[in-house]
Amino acid sequence: MNAAVVDVMKKEGHTFPQAHRDDHLMSELAWDVYENTGFENLGIPFCLTVEAEALGSEVNYGSLECEPKIEKEKFSSAAKFEPRDGQGLEKSERIGTVVQAGYRLSNKYPEIPVIGNLTGPISTAASVVDPMIFLRELRKDKENAHRVVDYVSDLLLEYAGLLLGNGATLITIGDPTATGEILGPRMFEEYAVRYLNKICDGIHALDAPVIVHICGNIKPVKRYIAQIRSDAVSTDAMVNLQALKREYPQLVTMGNVSTYLLQFGTADKVGGRARRLVREGIDIISPACGLSTSTPLENIRAMTRAVKEM
Repeated sequence: MNAAVVDVMKKEGHTFPQAHRDDHLMSELAWDVYENTGFENLGIPFCLTVEAEALGSEVNYGSLECEPKIEKEKFSSAAKFEPRDGQGLEKSERIGTVVQAGYRLSNKYPEIPVIGNLTGPISTAASVVDPMIFLRELRKDKENAHRVVDYVSDLLLEYAGLLLGNGATLITIGDPTATGEILGPRMFEEYAVRYLNKICDGIHALDAPVIVHICGNIKPVKRYIAQIRSDAVSTDAMVNLQALKREYPQLVTMGNVSTYLLQFGTADKVGGRARRLVREGIDIISPACGLSTSTPLENIRAMTRAVKEM
C-alpha cells in the first residue's frame, strides 16, 4: 500500500505522476520511502491501476498529490468481457515498469525485502468492468462474473510470478472492493475467499509468502477471514485486532494504525496507538490502509519509531 507521501517526494525529488511509468523513478521513490519513513521494506507500485490498465481500462495518472484513478473501464458488463490478446503479460508497459523496478531494487538492496503489491481479484475485475454493473452481476449473472474473476485471478498470479521471478520477496494483495459491507457474507465467501485463495495457493507454490489486506469492517464476514490462506491478514482501523487474534489465534495479524490519525493526528497520538498495538500482541504494525499522500512524514516516523523503541 502506497507510502509515497508528498513530504518524501518533495524532499527527494522523485515524484508522481512520472514515477508510475518509469522503472528507474519508481525504484528511487521506493528507496526514498524506505530511507525517510522507517518502514522495513521496499514496496512497489504506488497505485491500484496497473492490472486494470493491462486489461484495457483507461487511467488518469493524477498529479503529485493525487494517485492514478480509473477513468473508464474497458467493458460495460461481465457478459461483454473479453480476455486480453495472446501477448505475454510482461508486454504490458505498466506491468513491465513495476517488474523492472522490483528487479532494480532487489539487485541494489539485496538485504531489504521487496514487496510486490497486487490489486485483488474483485477490485481488479471492478476496475475492468463497470463497477456498478459488475457488482450486480455477482448475483444476477454468476456465470459471467465468475468467468471474469477467474480470468483476473490467473492474470494476477502470472503478474505475481513475474515479480517474484525478478527479485520480489513477497506479495501483498489489497482488495478494497472485497469488503463485507459491499459484498455481504454470501458473496464474500463465494467470490473473495475463493479467488484470494486461488492466488494465495499459487504464490505459495512459487515458494513465496503472501499478505492479504481486507478493507472496511470485517464483522459481517469475520468467520471467513480465517479461511483465507495467506501468511498474514491486514485489516482496517475499525477492526479490533486483539479480539480477532484471540478468536483466531492461528492468524498472523497486521495493522492497523488509522490512516485518518496518521494524516490528521499528532505525532504523540500516532506513537501511542502504535505502542498499544505492540502491547496487544499484533504481529506486524502498519498503517490500516493506503496512506493519503498528504500524510505528514513526521507522523509516519512517529509510528515506526514507537515500534522500534519497544
